[in-house]
Amino acid sequence: MHTLTLTLALLIAATGASAQTPAPAAKKELVARLLKLQQPGIEALARAMAEQPAAQLLDRADVILPNAVSADRRETVAKEIQADTAKYLNETVPLVTTRAVKLAPTTVGSLLEEKFSEAELLQIVTLLESPVYAKYMQLTGSMQKALQEKLLADTRGTVEPKLKQLEQSISKRLGGPATPAASVPAKPAGK
Repeated sequence: MHTLTLTLALLIAATGASAQTPAPAAKKELVARLLKLQQPGIEALARAMAEQPAAQLLDRADVILPNAVSADRRETVAKEIQADTAKYLNETVPLVTTRAVKLAPTTVGSLLEEKFSEAELLQIVTLLESPVYAKYMQLTGSMQKALQEKLLADTRGTVEPKLKQLEQSISKRLGGPATPAASVPAKPAGK
């Protein structure tokens, strides 16, 4: 009787283990579908990584330009810098985004395979492919804009005086005249 119970327990454990072990091909297919659904986000991350250093260089150039270049050449040099930056972005952004998409299966995909079961991956894919989820995501920009507009209207009277006070304090500490603060933006920033 003991042997029969032990055999049954081993059979149940083996059956349960094999039922829990995901079929590698099915799991890989779900990860591939998930990566395809996430490709715009992967590309956006890569684009931001390529654009950030250029934006920082442009910001520094804007600060240095007035002191480093004579007034009669500033506009020309600024246009040249803009052209150089555009060339960099035109060459670099596609390279980095293409490479990110190629690296995603071995980085993001590996993590997904490791951390999620086949059933969990199927739930994620089903959610992301859902027309209701797509509709919701299309509304996020509108929802964000509506909240920003209302928040701006509700807090402008409180925030503007504080912003003016901060700007005057900073200006005073830097040894400059107390300048009026730029008002809180009339429009919310884009998404």
